Amino acid sequence: MRALVQRVTRAAVRVDGDIVGAIGEGMVVLLGVTHDDDEAIGDRLADKVRALRIFPDAEGRMNEPLGEREALVVSQFTLYGDARRGNRPSWTAAAPPEHAEPLYERFRAALGAGGGAFGAAMEVELVNDGPVTLLLER
Repeated sequence: MRALVQRVTRAAVRVDGDIVGAIGEGMVVLLGVTHDDDEAIGDRLADKVRALRIFPDAEGRMNEPLGEREALVVSQFTLYGDARRGNRPSWTAAAPPEHAEPLYERFRAALGAGGGAFGAAMEVELVNDGPVTLLLER
């Protein structure tokens, strides 16, 4: 499982022009699932994301976790794209939807986050704060 975490001042996800998820200050998590991921892996990664100290404390240092801020999780199978052998990425490392969707939904629920629409063509709009972007793997 891979999570690309971005600290944001605001973010929104649209499907067919309609907003399906939006947040203010918090984090956007692009989440990719691979074949051997399971519930325990997802739970540990959700705990790690929730505890990340990437928000400024009273002194302006990145020392605070998500806390009461909002989170938005978007499924992102392309995090498992492999372009080492040419210019057209291979997606074979990404889990099929029937395996990935339940794990995505469990991760989102564990984080108490809004989300996009699994498997849909989405437009993700965000304002990266900092910028702060981290790639976490199980």
